Amino acid sequence: MQIEFYKYQGTGNDFVMIDNRSDTFPKEDIELIAQLCDRRFGIGGDGLILLEEDPEAHFKMVYYNSDGNQSTMCGNGGRCLVAFAKQLHVIENEATFNAIDGLHHATVGEDGLVSLQMIDVVDIKQTPDYSFLNTGSPHHVEIVEDLAHYNVKENGAAIRYGELYGKAGSNINFVSKIDDTTFSLRTYERGVEDETLACGTGATAVAIAMHATAVTAATAINLNVEGGKLTVTFDKVKGGYTNVFLKGPATFVFKGSITVSN
Repeated sequence: MQIEFYKYQGTGNDFVMIDNRSDTFPKEDIELIAQLCDRRFGIGGDGLILLEEDPEAHFKMVYYNSDGNQSTMCGNGGRCLVAFAKQLHVIENEATFNAIDGLHHATVGEDGLVSLQMIDVVDIKQTPDYSFLNTGSPHHVEIVEDLAHYNVKENGAAIRYGELYGKAGSNINFVSKIDDTTFSLRTYERGVEDETLACGTGATAVAIAMHATAVTAATAINLNVEGGKLTVTFDKVKGGYTNVFLKGPATFVFKGSITVSN
């Protein structure tokens, strides 16, 4: 079987993109998806995303982690998929698409940056040591000292596999404050089981958690991730957060085809 693919990255979060509007990709083949995401024996990526037809939107997003399993929402992946849809002429500069957590709206600016509306956030667990919230995917948010030298993989895995989140686990974000509108973060992603250069739902979670815990009063937050810069904006309303937008670059890297055994 020969598979045509596109490679995109958003602040270093990289994805294998496949146009599956013909519904021919073997989407239940976990081993194949993991192989395609493998950086030594495949194409390489933090995840694989299928663009599919949808009856109520411009397209549907189906997202898989690099371990081959279908997963929850991926913010940077969603932004990259919008750029991919534009490249395929499925959209021009605006999109509505369906994902596992519902409908999302997005725009592509003249500067090429993609702004993606995320889900509203209502429930935020706050403790003296960390916050926990779902921004389309579950996220643990914790402020740490000396983030640049912090062992994200070891400490992230310990929390992800610890008693706190059970078998399902969580994505783990470690944060440091730069100023009232800027934070740096590093993320351990479940499904990748390692630190990634960026995480869109993680950046969204950090921005909202910092506001919810009164670390900042800003509603427009700049996030420094290992692969670049993202911006999260939101409105605080009674009972939670709405009009949540994740904005940043979504870059086409290359296109190719790969032959795999059936």
